[in-house]
Amino acid sequence: MNLPLSAPATPADSPAQQASALQVDDLSVSFNTGGTRLAVLQDLHFSLAAGEIGCLLGSSGCGKTTALRAVAGFVAPDRGSIRAAGNLLSAPGLLVAPERRGIGVVFQDYALFPHLSVADNVAFGLRGLSPSNREQRTQQMLELVGLKSAQRRFPHELSGGQQQRVALARALAPGPSVLLLDEPFSNLDPDLREQLALELRDILKGHGTTTLLVTHDQYEAFAMADVIGVMEQGRIAQWDEAYRLYHHPDSRSVADFVGLGVFLPGQLRGAPGHEQVEVELGLLPITEAAERDQARTQANALGQLLVLLRPDDVVHDDDSPIQAVVRRKAFRGAQFLYTLELPSGSKLLALVPSHHDHRIGMPIGIRFAADHIVTFAIE
Repeated sequence: MNLPLSAPATPADSPAQQASALQVDDLSVSFNTGGTRLAVLQDLHFSLAAGEIGCLLGSSGCGKTTALRAVAGFVAPDRGSIRAAGNLLSAPGLLVAPERRGIGVVFQDYALFPHLSVADNVAFGLRGLSPSNREQRTQQMLELVGLKSAQRRFPHELSGGQQQRVALARALAPGPSVLLLDEPFSNLDPDLREQLALELRDILKGHGTTTLLVTHDQYEAFAMADVIGVMEQGRIAQWDEAYRLYHHPDSRSVADFVGLGVFLPGQLRGAPGHEQVEVELGLLPITEAAERDQARTQANALGQLLVLLRPDDVVHDDDSPIQAVVRRKAFRGAQFLYTLELPSGSKLLALVPSHHDHRIGMPIGIRFAADHIVTFAIE
């Protein structure tokens, strides 16, 4: 598809669209592969408010990077629209050039100039300013990311985390309306990723920067984002806060992707308005009306359904009559993640304080300790 590259972005035409710092509507993208048109994004829709940090989370091939590239202007959509800061950037017959979008990008490999110092890398996109204003803005960005003391060093003299900060400062220096982060922690030591994600969030929140990142790592998404879209096959399966994605997933696929958990067969019991779910752990109360409605909807004609149990829903209790056998354990510092086997052969996961160091094959007492019930239909 050959679209004209526009000059400045076109103002949005509705108050609702102008209220969002980033608005993506009905976005679809496909590519030619061997003469066949392959759909990569299908009817994608999401929005971010000013200063909000959003994340597209998904496994390889789900379309998250294509979505980021479409927002940046590197990919031409087949249909749909993209708006940022009240300006129309992409629409049928319109494609604003990347350099005219007012959008900053931090690439996966940071793309720093190896022959330029830290300060010169940050100042690279500020050539339209006077020398004094350029220097002032560069120093402001270095102060923001905590690298003023390293401004005369070169990229190869920095750690991976420091290089990431330089790339961030360079992207923020021109004052973009939206910042895009492409797998921002993939090149870093896994032990540092969550810490750096929290630090990066503090910087972006302190600067008030509307941000969209893409990642396959849910813990990075949880640490950084205000709202997360779990992507599956080019679509957003659920756009929500991290807490709700984990505790109230809309589908089994979202529940499987976000966090750990198992599905136990259950039987819906009780009169309408007083339902409970019977599983091998016993009768589980359903306290919320919405959860009762969901359970009634999910149950088949015989009242059978599946119950999602997260590791934090199962508590080790020596006094409990319900016994499960330890089949696996993974040490996580403050806790063990136990894989437990019930008498039926069903498996559970449980997080247990690490001073409770039980042997493989040892039975332990357990009980249900969640304040809500998540159910799904038996497929």
